[in-house]
Amino acid sequence: MDKSYKKNSLSLLGAVAMGTGVMIGAGIFALTGQIAELAGSAFVWVFVLAAIATGFSAYSYVKLANAFPSAGGIAMFLEKAYGRSAATATAGLLMAFSMVINESLVARTFGTYTAQLFGWSDHAFIVPVLGVGLIILAFAINLSGNRYVSFFSVFLALVKVVGIAALAFAGFWAAQSLTPHEMPAPAGVTSVSFLAALALGVLAFKGFTTITNSGSEIVNPHRNVGRAIIWSIVICVIVYVFVALAVGSSLPIDMIVAAKDFALAEAARPTFGDTGRIVTILLAMLATASGLVASVFAVSRMLGMLTDMQLIPHSHFGMPGRIQTHMLVYTVALAAVLTVLFDLSRIAALGAMLYLVMDLAVHFGVLRHLRNQVGANLAILIAAITFDLIILLGLTVLKLERDPAIVGVATLVIAAVFLFESFYLRPRRSKSPSKQPTGHNHS
Repeated sequence: MDKSYKKNSLSLLGAVAMGTGVMIGAGIFALTGQIAELAGSAFVWVFVLAAIATGFSAYSYVKLANAFPSAGGIAMFLEKAYGRSAATATAGLLMAFSMVINESLVARTFGTYTAQLFGWSDHAFIVPVLGVGLIILAFAINLSGNRYVSFFSVFLALVKVVGIAALAFAGFWAAQSLTPHEMPAPAGVTSVSFLAALALGVLAFKGFTTITNSGSEIVNPHRNVGRAIIWSIVICVIVYVFVALAVGSSLPIDMIVAAKDFALAEAARPTFGDTGRIVTILLAMLATASGLVASVFAVSRMLGMLTDMQLIPHSHFGMPGRIQTHMLVYTVALAAVLTVLFDLSRIAALGAMLYLVMDLAVHFGVLRHLRNQVGANLAILIAAITFDLIILLGLTVLKLERDPAIVGVATLVIAAVFLFESFYLRPRRSKSPSKQPTGHNHS
């Protein structure tokens, strides 16, 4: 294991802040408008149902984390279920890719809200430029070490949760209602689009998985990893539903859809004017910044674990330093490219597809190979798999109708990763673990 992994370097509070930091980063600020566009006036229920689906999904991760806390988290869970196989490597990389995609979602959300603050929204190039700038800042903070990442995550998580809750409460107080505006559903809202909205809702909660990727670094991991997952989800459920109700009581559905990528800022305007809009934008900037820092922290460690497990190759490309630093470089470089190439809707759809496929692999692995070992309940596992399959099917059908290219991209990524890993791992399967090559190329 890389020496940069330090046991007991993350507190329970720091782990909770990391999970909520990723979830509340882009989840509520970028996806509220997109979910409203797909679900219409029922968009508040999407967050409620997504929280329920996430609760079933988190069950497997809590059971696995309590049994096998590791700095590789999901990569180690998959290895326990499937061995050092192409299935393990593929699912692990899909998780890493979905996290990097989420980083580009967070970065573009930061750029979208920041451009609104300074009146730059008419300039198309500004959003990706600002997003890439935030990615570079997150890279610099992560280079400074776990203690700084933990402090940064805790501080900004507290600021944004308190700030968002205060704005939502003030909106309720001014509107004197918790009831969303009753408006006709936007054109194209169907049961399939509602399932697609639910997929985006699940994506808004997926940040809890970042906690598992720092398992061995958390104080008392056998106890605290599961507790951190549960607490981060509970906090985000409260915040998401609270904010969704506030937005729905402040703006009619057509205005939420029109605002789309910056719906929360527009929702503050009717009650608080430009001051409320500016405060919301500043909160969005803080939320996305902390979310990106936490996500970069987690995904770089997951890629490091995959390298240590000899499931992916690694090259220094002439860079000095340790594997951890190299993984940070690769992570932010890919996130920056995605930030430039894709808009928020495509980023969200691609991230949700890859995440749901990986999530199914985790649940099936527990069901097929680890259920007795970790003490998992059969009915809960089947429910989690059923939720994932239905939601993934709905998202795929909708995108095949409206944007088939993104389904093609997701399919190509999954197939290419599996074929590469099958080829890469083939000569290694015949060797004992002690004789396997490191997969670490110093070229």
